Amino acid sequence: MKKTTKTAAAKGCAKKKTTNTEKKATPAVTKKTATKATPKTAVTKKAPAKKAPAATKKATKKVTRIVANVDVGWGNMLYIRGEGAGLSWEQGVPMLCENGTEWHWTAETDAEPISFKFLVNDEIWAAGENVTINAGDVHISTPTF
Repeated sequence: MKKTTKTAAAKGCAKKKTTNTEKKATPAVTKKTATKATPKTAVTKKAPAKKAPAATKKATKKVTRIVANVDVGWGNMLYIRGEGAGLSWEQGVPMLCENGTEWHWTAETDAEPISFKFLVNDEIWAAGENVTINAGDVHISTPTF
């Protein structure tokens, strides 16, 4: 049996009051907590470091210098002709004048030898034989014409 009494509520609504004689059967309410699916943090794997390709053995360039100590006269130039390091016997390459009597020619060359001869104004050949030097050498001479 159920005994209930009505009490007036502040809002004018009737509220049932249950006595101890009756056990109230209330369904068990379990509160489910909503869990949001959290995005998994992306795990980035580092790619293995790429190895540099094996260095291929290249012929190392050598700096070759040829110096001529000669006064060729005001307004004249000293040229060099030959073979190796880009020189040709057909056309001369002008040399750089340092102080009026010191002429320079410099090239980066492979391991091949260089044969050469001096010319004034790319017309008058120096006396004597052709000169041959190894790549990477420095040759200083005093040519005569």
